[in-house]
Amino acid sequence: MPDVWIGLDANARRRNWWWTGFLTLICAGTAAATALSAPATELWWWVAGVGVFWLIALFYMVNRGYGRTLLTPHGMKFRTFVSRRSIRWDEITRIEKRRHQARSGEWWDLCAVRVYGRSLTIPGAFASSQWDADLEEQLVVIREYWSRAVDG
Repeated sequence: MPDVWIGLDANARRRNWWWTGFLTLICAGTAAATALSAPATELWWWVAGVGVFWLIALFYMVNRGYGRTLLTPHGMKFRTFVSRRSIRWDEITRIEKRRHQARSGEWWDLCAVRVYGRSLTIPGAFASSQWDADLEEQLVVIREYWSRAVDG
C-alpha cells in the first residue's frame, strides 16, 4: 500500500484559525477587563495569568491545526508543530474514536491504543461533529492500514 497522509483539509484549518482568533479576542477582552478593574497591586498577576492561559491555548490550537500523520505499511509517523514520533502497527491494539466534552462544546478525535504505554491521539484527525464524513473516512483508512499490517 502507498503511504497516505492524514490531516486537516484547508477548510478545517481555516475553521481552526477562526477559533484561535476567537479565543485570542476572549483572552484580550479578559485581560483588558482585568486591567481596568483589578487593584494596581494585583494587576500584573491577573494579566500574567490570562497571558499564560492564552499562550498555552494558542500553542494547543496551532499544534492541533497543523498536526499530520503519515500512514506507511510499517506504522504511523506523527508530525506536529514541535514533535516527530513514529509507532509500529504491531504496537497498536485498536484504533478508536473518542469524544471530549467541555462547557463550550464537544469534539471527537482518533486515538491509537497501544499494547504498552498510554494511548496516543492521532494528529490531524479531529472534528467538532460526531458524524463528520472526513473523520469517518480517516478512521476507515487507518483501520484498513492497521488490519493489513497486522493480519499480513
